[in-house]
Amino acid sequence: MSAEGLLEVDNVTVRRGANTVVSNVSLEVRPGAVTTILGPNGAGKSSLVLALGGVLPAASGTVRLAGTDLVGRRPEQVRAAGLAVVPEGRKLLPHLSVGDNLRVAVYTAPRADATRRIEDALDLFPELRPKLDREARLLSGGEQQMVVLAQALASRPRFLVIDELSLGLAPVIVKRLVPTLRHVAETGVGILLIEQFAHVALGLAETAYVLNHGRITYDGSARHLADNPETLHSSYLGGSSS
Repeated sequence: MSAEGLLEVDNVTVRRGANTVVSNVSLEVRPGAVTTILGPNGAGKSSLVLALGGVLPAASGTVRLAGTDLVGRRPEQVRAAGLAVVPEGRKLLPHLSVGDNLRVAVYTAPRADATRRIEDALDLFPELRPKLDREARLLSGGEQQMVVLAQALASRPRFLVIDELSLGLAPVIVKRLVPTLRHVAETGVGILLIEQFAHVALGLAETAYVLNHGRITYDGSARHLADNPETLHSSYLGGSSS
């Protein structure tokens, strides 16, 4: 596939203070496919996500979307370029209503287009329709996750990065969200799913990476990892495999 259609992360390094938390990470995300990054706690996954979204600066490397480098751009510029990031922790405006949280996500769009975007997002998460006037802080964890996903999708991204989809959610909620992400990918959106729980991610993804101690220790088929737990275990321990 031409690089023009890809999200390409090339030799990205991220530092926090004196510590290098992501070291020379390279990966690709294809449109219409789910790619996953697995790894233990403290592996550098969330720091990489924040760098992709423009929240943390990359010390070196490039993040190219359809050939355009996003490194150095502000978060709103990254999203406008077509890369929507859902960070860990379900970050909402807690005292605003669900409806207002969604309207904030599309405030730069013309009114008619903004309304259409919100409606399309609500079609994916119809559970939110009767709760549009409720303050976001009063929702359950699963409902809050639906709101942040709806916010990201309302921006009409070409690529969607989701950090720890299942964190703190009941298995029944995760089971509800997985088919929606599969459907979103089928519409042509490339999804990069960062997960601690391998069974969730490997059931969705075509391509998998394992990140440990800030470095990629596996790059290859998600099915291979699912079928060969010893490879996954080795990658979590830091051994390079591909």
